Amino acid sequence: MSITGHLRGAVQRHPHPLDAAIALVLFVATAVTAFGGHQAFEAGDRGERGVLLAIVAIGCGALIARRRFPKIALLVSAGAAEMFFAKIGGSGSGSGGVLIVLAPSIALYTVAEQVERRSGLIACGAAVATFATVHALSHPAMLGAENLALTAIGALAIAAGDSSRTRRAYLAEVEARAERAEQAREQDASRRVAEERLRIARDLHDSVGHQLALISVQSDVAGRAIDTDGPAVREALAHVKAASRQALGELRDTVSLLRQPGDPVAPTEAPAPRLDALEDLLAALRTSGLEIDQAVRGSVTRLAPAADLTAYRVIQESLTNVSKHSSARRARLLLDYGPGELHVEIDDLSVGDAAVSPVLRSSLPRHGIVGMRERVLALGGQFTAGPGREPAFRVAATLPYQPLDLAVGSESES
Repeated sequence: MSITGHLRGAVQRHPHPLDAAIALVLFVATAVTAFGGHQAFEAGDRGERGVLLAIVAIGCGALIARRRFPKIALLVSAGAAEMFFAKIGGSGSGSGGVLIVLAPSIALYTVAEQVERRSGLIACGAAVATFATVHALSHPAMLGAENLALTAIGALAIAAGDSSRTRRAYLAEVEARAERAEQAREQDASRRVAEERLRIARDLHDSVGHQLALISVQSDVAGRAIDTDGPAVREALAHVKAASRQALGELRDTVSLLRQPGDPVAPTEAPAPRLDALEDLLAALRTSGLEIDQAVRGSVTRLAPAADLTAYRVIQESLTNVSKHSSARRARLLLDYGPGELHVEIDDLSVGDAAVSPVLRSSLPRHGIVGMRERVLALGGQFTAGPGREPAFRVAATLPYQPLDLAVGSESES
């Protein structure tokens, strides 16, 4: 930081010592010019000298309180200056001690800078007008150029103070705007981080969670058959190995998105499953022992990527929940392709009281239903998940969609 910056900082931290120094310097300068330029300060007139020195001390000393009581400091310094001029005018002519005018000028500057603008300008204008009128009436000899000069000095002090106030207000507004902009950037960054964290958590739950559920089911199958059915154990372990490999691959693709700039090159987007892979998903679930009744209505249409991925994830999560928690291990899947909408229903075909449905107890408090709802609502669709008497639990989603060929065409045109 420069010397000027250090001085400015010291003044802002300790303004009163500076005001005291200004008052002292002004008192000394006024006294010296008065001693050398007016007969009232001749050696034989000690009483008059003491009175004038006291007046000068009062006028200059008022500047010490100019920041705390600016209007009072202006009143005292202007009154002292007028008394000083009245004294030297009564004692004879001369211009010694004219520097006393600087005291009310500094006070005018302070009032114009610190007091509320309208009130400050009225007070300053009234002080200058009063000072000029008193001079014009009590000192006819100063009615000309000297009185105009005093008025001009006062006007300049007011203009300088008002300009300083405007600059300070401008700087304060600039700093406030910069602070608000910084806060807005931080909030936006926090929001983006939260959204990204939620997206990654949802993808991990949908992809890796599904594979881990299959591993759990196949491990349970292997555990029950290990002493009685060797081929079934080998088949179950083969499914565990395949599901583990797929889970690791999806986890690696998701984690690669978290790399920082400058890290080794990684895929910018994890491969997203689509409804084209639905048969593979159903086959894996059937292998784990889940019986699935599948029905398709309407004309099958390839969907745009967002709707395609969302439909797949809803089916995957719902059937995985049925596989883990259903007492009947039977599910029904319906895909209904309507005009501009795909309706998906997944039913748990367990028989019993819906209020104590294992799927209801296991799924509702967890993140799977929440993630499915968020995905569907983000596309402007409708989502419901809840119990019923037949079936015991149903997940239903309605997804507005655009056919893939139209979506690709609109992107290329844009």
